[in-house]
Amino acid sequence: MAENSPASEIRHKLADRLFHWSMAICVVGLGVTAFLPIIGIKFEWVPWHWVLGVLLTVAILFHIYRGLFVHGLGNMIPRGDDVKEMAKAVTGGTTAGLAAAKYDVLQKTYHWTVAVTVLASLVTGLLMLVKIDTVFWKRNPALLSDPTWGWVYVIHGASAMLLLFLFILHLYFNFRPEHRDLLTAMLRGPGPANARKG
Repeated sequence: MAENSPASEIRHKLADRLFHWSMAICVVGLGVTAFLPIIGIKFEWVPWHWVLGVLLTVAILFHIYRGLFVHGLGNMIPRGDDVKEMAKAVTGGTTAGLAAAKYDVLQKTYHWTVAVTVLASLVTGLLMLVKIDTVFWKRNPALLSDPTWGWVYVIHGASAMLLLFLFILHLYFNFRPEHRDLLTAMLRGPGPANARKG
């Protein structure tokens, strides 16, 4: 079996794959509903946007639960070998001698960057929900002062732009030939046990 060929074990369980693709659909939908009106395509985007935001919140809460109580945080916590891996990548060295890991240092860095960005957009988006009428409550734009609302909008917009960049980066790296096994694992489940070979 070639070193990069999929292992017979399940790399991503069905629940985790469903989360990943649910998050992807929500993020793409949020991007479409946010950016199309900016370029002049007019439609009733607000109901779609906030419903997708709530669905993304539910998906993220599910992911946090699985991360804390099913998988544990061990796979995503940066460790000493991750620092060594980054140093070797910068200097052109190999990862020989480092402990095998399900996620390499770049995947962990990407994950934490996305986590902070998505949480920033979700918290600010949920705050903005008080400014619209929904089936659950009447709008209350006086909840925060105008300067505070300004910061909420700035953080929401900046995190949305960063998330768009991270999404494009994610697509680019997942379609590279050396990551084909990882992409297949997110589609079907089985894949390489470790992204960083020990």
